[in-house]
Amino acid sequence: MNAKYHYAAKHCCERQLVAPALIVENLFKYFPPAQSGWRAMLQPLARATCRALAGVSFTVSEGTAMAIVGPNGAGKSTLLRILATLLLPTRGCARVAGFDVVRCPAEVRCRIGVHSGTDGGFYARLTARENLRFFATLNNLHTAETRARIAELAEWLHLGPILDCQVRTLSTGTVHRLNLARALLHHPSVLLLDEPTRSLDPLAAASFRRLLREELIGRRGITVLFSSHALEEVHALADRILLLDSGRVRACATPDELLRRTATDTLEAALARLLPSPEPQP
Repeated sequence: MNAKYHYAAKHCCERQLVAPALIVENLFKYFPPAQSGWRAMLQPLARATCRALAGVSFTVSEGTAMAIVGPNGAGKSTLLRILATLLLPTRGCARVAGFDVVRCPAEVRCRIGVHSGTDGGFYARLTARENLRFFATLNNLHTAETRARIAELAEWLHLGPILDCQVRTLSTGTVHRLNLARALLHHPSVLLLDEPTRSLDPLAAASFRRLLREELIGRRGITVLFSSHALEEVHALADRILLLDSGRVRACATPDELLRRTATDTLEAALARLLPSPEPQP
């Protein structure tokens, strides 16, 4: 094996000596077919034949951002959920910060922050501060550390004026920033974002992207892997683009490389050339 990916052999959870922040090698994921009626009761016993990922491989360097793009059903969310240890791959290997997502899930969870782009998961009648304290406890942060971390994140994310407001009174954009604060509480080195700005208005989305690019990636050196349908967002954030279609990698390159490869002037035109034409409807 290449010396760049040299692993310690004494323990399955011993960290890699030198490695990118994310390594995905030949990843496959199959699901049982959707069933209805009485067949649905037998679904856990059904053979997994619906392919979501088919041999996906890529790496992401520390302190960079990679965008996952592709049509609906391409496997974007499935890939992110495997890296977040929420799904098990059918076969293949994925490592986050040097730890295998199957053999060392607890180590992986200590090093990732996950933001799904929704406002779910908060207790609506608790204040923003009370919610953050609760999630800090789940991440084993001590009281003094929690207090300092909430103050730091409130300054970064401009949450100070709303920390003592109930979450149910907050705007969608503010809840998104609170969701990001929750993901960052335990000092993760990798952020996994699933369409993080999908329900934000244009100004809030632009502010969110600027925060990610300038503060988290630029100043803090956090590695970001995110899915998006907004090519403006991809262009603003991504150092590299992973193009998925039907669970397969169609391209993995920088935006400029994709434009040169396809002889086009826009990401929209480049992706259109790289993806197969949709079948005409009868």
